[in-house]
Amino acid sequence: MTTASRDEAPTVLVTGGAGFIGSHTCVELLEHGYRVVVVDNHANSSPEALARVEKIAGAPLAASYQLDLRDADGLDEVFRRHSFDAVIHFAAMKSVRESVEIPLEYYDVNLGAMTSLLKAMQRHGVDRLVFSSSCSIYGESDALPLTERSPAQPTNAYARSKWICEQMLADLCRIRPEFAVLSLRYFNPAGAHPSGQLGEDPRGIPGNVMPFAMQVAVGRRENLSIFGGDFETPDGTALRDYIHVVDVADGHRVALEKLGVTASGPLGEAPTGIQVLNLGTGKGSSVLELVHAIEKASGRPVPYEIIERRAGDVTSLIASAAEVERLWGWRTTRDLEQMCADAWRFQEANPDGYGGWDANA
Repeated sequence: MTTASRDEAPTVLVTGGAGFIGSHTCVELLEHGYRVVVVDNHANSSPEALARVEKIAGAPLAASYQLDLRDADGLDEVFRRHSFDAVIHFAAMKSVRESVEIPLEYYDVNLGAMTSLLKAMQRHGVDRLVFSSSCSIYGESDALPLTERSPAQPTNAYARSKWICEQMLADLCRIRPEFAVLSLRYFNPAGAHPSGQLGEDPRGIPGNVMPFAMQVAVGRRENLSIFGGDFETPDGTALRDYIHVVDVADGHRVALEKLGVTASGPLGEAPTGIQVLNLGTGKGSSVLELVHAIEKASGRPVPYEIIERRAGDVTSLIASAAEVERLWGWRTTRDLEQMCADAWRFQEANPDGYGGWDANA
């Protein structure tokens, strides 16, 4: 915890702050002395997560608003009420499977939210942004691990929406030289807060394998469907670079510091323009390896069946984490075993998640 008072600390707007990664990042920021304002429309998050953020951090949020970022008037009112030093932008639709089925909705929400947010930032003189990007931008590649210079080859509407958002940010930085953006392409966030009080609880059927498998282990769902057993990998299932959500949250807090927004005082001249960085462990784990790690952590079987691949899925997404370590001296500190142990602690303590969802949706 820093020594700066709450009144003197920088104020950060966190969009999508009640979501999985957003809520953990709010804890991280509060624990380091930042003032935090959350905007979230709760389309895929629970207000209960924000109450738990405050409890875990032992500090209140400065404010929270239930708001769709595309509501320009409502967003302007938030910016009028607070003097923001920076924005961390998580709010987006995020399911690869769903984005293949309803691509226009993904473009409408993800691009519309980004456009509305950037216009509001310009109107109110806020020029520091950390963007929640995605490794899915890289798509299918034979050259692993993936570096920041790997070509963008998005294979679905979700990934393309993130790639277009990065291009929007680059265009803005080109005409607004005072604007500074760190776009964090993190790989597959997993795990939960070690307290067991904060974790991943998506609305309806989870689009990611970890929360789905956890719900199977706790008895909330009958079995896990593994999409594809014929990938060119050692066991035939897709390889992913799983990164602990608390490491991801820490990366966002460090990104703010690198933009010159710190609760412990100025760090010197801040960078401008856009910079893209990977956040990952550099180690790939197959879906079957993840399932077995969840079985070990929970002490329960996770029945599964291997079915056809999903459209838009790729074989391997494994990060090169060399650039962020070179520039920041930063690396992940938690492994797959700890991710599964922490995720199970949350699931066991909260078998129905935060409550209020339709478990059969």
